[in-house]
Amino acid sequence: MLHPQEGTLKFQLRHTMTQAVDLNDYRELNAWRRILFLLQLIGQHPARYEGYGFGNISQRIAPFDAPPALRRFIITGTQTGGLPHLSAGHYAIVTECRPELNLIVAEGPIKPSAESLTHGSVYALDSSARFVMHAHSPHIWQQARQLDIPTTPEDVPYGTPEMAEAVSRLFAETDVAARRIFCMGGHEDGVITFGASAEEAGQAMLRYLARALAV
Repeated sequence: MLHPQEGTLKFQLRHTMTQAVDLNDYRELNAWRRILFLLQLIGQHPARYEGYGFGNISQRIAPFDAPPALRRFIITGTQTGGLPHLSAGHYAIVTECRPELNLIVAEGPIKPSAESLTHGSVYALDSSARFVMHAHSPHIWQQARQLDIPTTPEDVPYGTPEMAEAVSRLFAETDVAARRIFCMGGHEDGVITFGASAEEAGQAMLRYLARALAV
């Protein structure tokens, strides 16, 4: 059952209702979303975050030579965090991401995740990235400093142009591109991993989770 409070969009959204994608083309994406759900890195629980759903996942889609603002990606829809299984109707396509205008252009049977600006920023900054995973892990987030994980400032809220700008600074000033992970200091337990494959992005999440648990 969808949670009515989840997924507060903080950007301007131009959304066109279209038919669902063929999920057979995105089995790996959906499989990793299921893995993160089983690990409670994506989900919804009344005792966490005032009952709001949390976490999302995306995959870049062709054309891969598009300009940064037009790097298309498929992403889990808003208000889907609490669902154990997603169908094709739970994914949206972002066709344009312009943080400087606080604008997302998307299509599909559902509105895209509230973190779409952050996902789009990663794809714009790293042309090799094909998958982005946004999880909520108190273990990783609380040990970010000890694990030397690049982290955005505490006063920067999620899903905003300010977050996109903060991510840009991380790419310019830290080794985040090599680490494939960063934490969101102002978004409780928020962790982003990314990679050239779903396995690379997913393994980065699991690797740092194991390191955090070992601290």
